[in-house]
Amino acid sequence: MSLETIWLGIGFFGQALFFGRWLVQWIASEKRAESQVPVSFWYMSLIGGLITLAYAIYRMDPVFIAGQSVGSVVYIRNLMLIRRATQANSPAGPPA
Repeated sequence: MSLETIWLGIGFFGQALFFGRWLVQWIASEKRAESQVPVSFWYMSLIGGLITLAYAIYRMDPVFIAGQSVGSVVYIRNLMLIRRATQANSPAGPPA
């Protein structure tokens, strides 16, 4: 198996994870009969985005690199906000 084939597989895997997040969101929304964005959506966005970013770096594609880099910042920030809200709502409250 060539290095090119391996990277192609990595690229497709990242894109599959990135696409899969929409299926997760759709299923969660259908179960509640209202729009839902589960935490797994953000993790899949981050992991799929980082894998796709690695592929873009390998390909040296500046447009793809820029898009995935900015997206990763957004996904991390959403996970931070979710964690903060979870900690604030826990019985112990936020850390001192």
